[in-house]
Amino acid sequence: MSDTGRESLTDKAGAALKPDSQKSTTEHLGDKTRGVGDSIASTLQPESDKSATQKAGDTVSSNSNENDGSLLDKAKNTVGLGDK
Repeated sequence: MSDTGRESLTDKAGAALKPDSQKSTTEHLGDKTRGVGDSIASTLQPESDKSATQKAGDTVSSNSNENDGSLLDKAKNTVGLGDK
């Protein structure tokens, strides 16, 4: 099971297991779009808010981030609007 707004681990595995030579142009574009969207969602979601399953999936797909807070929180902190 994946976190809200994230690509499911089953979908990721299915896309990875099907050879590129057997994918249509539409499938290639869909994979790319979903991958970019999931990567953005991974970066924006703090590690502390991720489920154990999502953390494991991100680690396997090299999609994990090392930040404790979200990028938005870091930006707020940088300009003095955050709580840190």
